[in-house]
Amino acid sequence: MHRWKITGALYGAAAAACYGMNPLFALPLLAAGIGVNSVLFYRYVLAVLIFGLWIKFVKKIPLRINRTEFISLFAMGLLFSFSSLTLFMSYNFMDAGIASTLLFIYPVIVAVLMAIFFKERLSTSAILSIILTTLGIALLYKGKDGQDLNFIGVLLVFISSLTYALYIIGVKNIKALKHINTAKLSFYVMLFGLLVYIFNLKFCTELQIINKPVLWLSAFALSILPTIVSLEAMTISIKLIGSTSAAVLGALEPVTAIFFGVVVFHEQLTPRIIVGIITILTAVLMIILSRR
Repeated sequence: MHRWKITGALYGAAAAACYGMNPLFALPLLAAGIGVNSVLFYRYVLAVLIFGLWIKFVKKIPLRINRTEFISLFAMGLLFSFSSLTLFMSYNFMDAGIASTLLFIYPVIVAVLMAIFFKERLSTSAILSIILTTLGIALLYKGKDGQDLNFIGVLLVFISSLTYALYIIGVKNIKALKHINTAKLSFYVMLFGLLVYIFNLKFCTELQIINKPVLWLSAFALSILPTIVSLEAMTISIKLIGSTSAAVLGALEPVTAIFFGVVVFHEQLTPRIIVGIITILTAVLMIILSRR
């Protein structure tokens, strides 16, 4: 097994685990009455400042880009930002754990789009992994038996999944992005993504102010783990092992959500949920071992 493929798989798993922390840090802010656009503004502006200072003064990576790169990075920033926006909006219509679980349809979207538009052959292990992850997600669904999911909430999660899938595909396949340093790519994705919330907040005239230290901690954590770490790790993973494999490793996102739900919010851990977690981890292991 090539070392760089193992590295790519580990980065993909880390990205998924960190992205699954979104509800952990976002829900306290939303519960305090901070609107979705304001929460995401703080998430992105803090991420841009922290990551920008790091790559400028620590990594010393030049940030200059040409026009072609600008257009591609701008598009990727909008896709990633819309994915965040619609996911957070869905929290208003359904339980955050359910939304995070349903979000995982994006690996299937990635696999299908890659097969249709880029003629990527789906290996037997990839197909089986997708089937196992789909089964695992179904087992992790925590709604009450017979409960109808809110249509608007489901639609928002689908849009979030689709835009995230397009982002993953774009990073791997857009020619202008193939040779850009991953840190610089991540920085510009966050920077251009920030513009969405500046516009939605009418150039920050409607921005809600965070006035509690504990909420600022949530905002900083939201900007670092599910944003900087997740985005950078996912970008590296995509470039090392490809869009489909990196997407399937995202199965760890709902597992992370379940973990924090049990540990932090004292949700019940049932045998069905345990089987679902084992099923998903099996699928993830198959993807890692198939990178031979």
